[in-house]
Amino acid sequence: MRRPRMAKHLLITGLVQGVGYRASFARQAVDLGLRGWVRNLSDGSVEAEVDGDAAAVDAIINWSRQAPPAARVDNVAVEDTTTSHDAFRILLS
Repeated sequence: MRRPRMAKHLLITGLVQGVGYRASFARQAVDLGLRGWVRNLSDGSVEAEVDGDAAAVDAIINWSRQAPPAARVDNVAVEDTTTSHDAFRILLS
């Protein structure tokens, strides 16, 4: 049986730059088997796209609201996307 897949775009706001958020997000995404990217934005937020197994996408969304410990996440906006990726990358800001 084929597992359901999904793709999401995330915009994470709060104290999420300069605290290892991007690197932690990327590690978590790779550990979950997700593809996509994460990057810092000039307004201090972090943007990401992930695609893969639906349960893994849900897991990274839940993770993004809580971690890493040095971060303070105020909001995670999630939107559907149809973009697919071949690997996970940290993009330059």
